[in-house]
Amino acid sequence: MTPSHELAAAQQPTELAQLAAAVSALPALPDADGARYGPRSLTAAWLASMASRHTRRAYFTDLTDLLAWCSRHGLDPLTARRADLDAYRAGLAGRYAERTIARRLAALSSWYNYLLDNQRPDDPGPTVTNNPVASVRRPKIDRLTSPTVGLTPTEVAALLRAADRNAEQRRAAHEQRPSPGRQTRSLAAARDRALLRTLAALGLRVGEAISLDVASQSYNRGHRTIRYTGKGAIPRERVLPAHALDALDDYLALRANLTGSGVDTLTGPLFATTGTNGDPGRLDEPAIFRHIRRLAHHADLPNADRLSPHSLRHAFATTAREEGVPLEDVQDSMDHADPRTTRGYDRDRHNLDRDAALAVSARYARQQHRAEQPAEPQTNG
Repeated sequence: MTPSHELAAAQQPTELAQLAAAVSALPALPDADGARYGPRSLTAAWLASMASRHTRRAYFTDLTDLLAWCSRHGLDPLTARRADLDAYRAGLAGRYAERTIARRLAALSSWYNYLLDNQRPDDPGPTVTNNPVASVRRPKIDRLTSPTVGLTPTEVAALLRAADRNAEQRRAAHEQRPSPGRQTRSLAAARDRALLRTLAALGLRVGEAISLDVASQSYNRGHRTIRYTGKGAIPRERVLPAHALDALDDYLALRANLTGSGVDTLTGPLFATTGTNGDPGRLDEPAIFRHIRRLAHHADLPNADRLSPHSLRHAFATTAREEGVPLEDVQDSMDHADPRTTRGYDRDRHNLDRDAALAVSARYARQQHRAEQPAEPQTNG
C-alpha cells in the first residue's frame, strides 16, 4: 500500500494508528525503533493534530515530496541546512504555482517546528536541531487574487441545468429499461444534482461537503439545516435553501428506495458512492472534480477542464455580494476569520458600478441640491 493510500485509511476511528502506518512508509525519515518521541511517531502526531482532513492530506503530500527529494540526494532531512532547503525550493519553481510553493514551505516549516517543540537534547535516536525552512524565501502571494476559475451566476445556472438534465435522462433510462446498473447510475446523477445545488447554494468547502453525513441534517428555528465542523474545528450550522432541499430530498428518497428502507433509516455519508448492493461509501475530492467538469462540458462552459468545487464557492461569494448581502454576512457564511479573505472571493468587487465614489458623490449632490433650493417664504401666522 502506498503512503497516500495509507493516509486515506486514516479516516477511520483508529486514526493515530493509521497515520503511524502511513508515516512508516515515508522515505528518508530516520527511525528510532518506534520511540514515543522519535521522528516518525512525532510526524504521525503532527498530522493528527490538524483539524482538517484536507489540510492533513495536503501537508502529508508536501512532506512526502521533500522526503523523496532527500532520498534522491542522499540527505538526512533531520540534519538538513538552509542551503539544502534553498536548493529544494529552487527545484519547485517552474513545476508548481507560487501559491503551492508557499503552502509547501509553510507545511514543511510547521513539521520542523513540531519536531523541535517535542524533542529534548537527551532524547535517544535521531533528532532535529533547527528549522532549516524558517529563513527560506517564500513567494509573495496576493491574497485578493485567486487562481481559481470563476463562474458567473449565469454559468452556475447553466451548470445546475446540466445536472438536472443528466438526472432526468438517467432516471428515464432506468424507468424504460430497469436494471441494477441503470438504477445505480440514476441514483448517482440525482446525488450529483443535489451535491452541486448544495455547493452552489451554501458555498461549502469541498472537504466540508464530503464530511457531511445523513445525520448532519437538522432543524432549527423553522429551517432545515446541516451541521458540520468547519475550518479550525469550529462547529457550524447552515440553512438549507429550498432549491437545494428539493434535490437533496429527491436523492435521499431514491437512495432509500434502492435499499428498500425509509429515508429516516438511512445512515452513512450524505453524498455517497453507491454500488449495486446499495452499500454507501464516502465520495472523495477527485470524484467531485470529475463530476463537476463532466457536467460543465455538457453545459458548454468555457474552461470546463479547469473548474473545481472551489469555483462554486467563489461564485457563492460573488453572487451574494451582487444581491446586496453585506460583506460581514458573507464572511460569516463562508467561515472566514478575515473579511479580506472574503473580498478575495468576490469576483465582482472591481465592478465600477460598486465604486464607493458613486454613493459618496450622490450624497454630496443631494446636499447641494437641498442647499440650492430657494428658502420657503415665511408667512405670518
